Order: sequence, then structure tokens, then C-alpha cells
Amino acid sequence: MIRYALHCDDGHAFEAWFGSSSDWDDQSARGLVECPFCASKQVSKQIMAPAVAGTKKAAAPDPTALRSMMMRAAKEVRSHVEANFDYVGDAFAREARDIHEGRSEKREIYGEATPAEVRKLKDDGVPVAPLPPDPAKAH
Repeated sequence: MIRYALHCDDGHAFEAWFGSSSDWDDQSARGLVECPFCASKQVSKQIMAPAVAGTKKAAAPDPTALRSMMMRAAKEVRSHVEANFDYVGDAFAREARDIHEGRSEKREIYGEATPAEVRKLKDDGVPVAPLPPDPAKAH
């Protein structure tokens, strides 16, 4: 797709999209392009600078600011889970499996599980994800 800045012989400026530059050429030659303001078919392209992606070198992100942002996001996720999910302690693996298999009421839970329990849950298709660590206890 290509976007052209166009103008008609009455001076109206507008933009239009074409599948390719040859589509513009074909439609223009057949009188299919018209001004949306006055319906003039005398339409021509304006000079445009090409939009080339990736030519500007982006500044490297500040690692301290990035870490701070990630820590803030982790804290918000953890706070949301703690406020809205049921804590089931070390019964997490059993309760997650029971919910997944319909033996327990469907609800959001969090708790403790060993790496082996988590692997087994994932292998069996039970959706689980680690909870971000508590930033207050991480230090």
C-alpha cells in the first residue's frame, strides 16, 4: 500500500491509498480518482517526502529507569493478585488442578508450588504463571 498526497485543480488537498504506484497511474488515467470535496477528476500528486522506517537511531534506554519501571509493574501485578485472588498456600497445585478439571469452583487463586509441581501442571495443560516476587522481601 502506498499513500499519496493529492490535490485537485480547484486547490483542494487530500490523501488517498493505492495498492501500488501503478494502481495510481491506472486509476488516474481512467478518470477513477476524484476530489472528495468537489468531485473534480483533475487530480494530481503533490510532492511528498518518503516515510522510511528505521532510519533514526534511537537512544539507548536508561537501565535504571527501565528497572524502576519493571519493579513498579511487578509490584502492581502482585498487589492486584493479592487483592483479588484467593490465597491457597501450599495447596496451590492440587487446587489449580481441581479447578482445571471441574472438581472445584472456578476462581482465581495464588499460592505456593514446587518447581516439579509447576512443571507437571504445565505438562497437563493447567494454566499457571509465576507471581512476581514481593519487592519488599527481595532486598
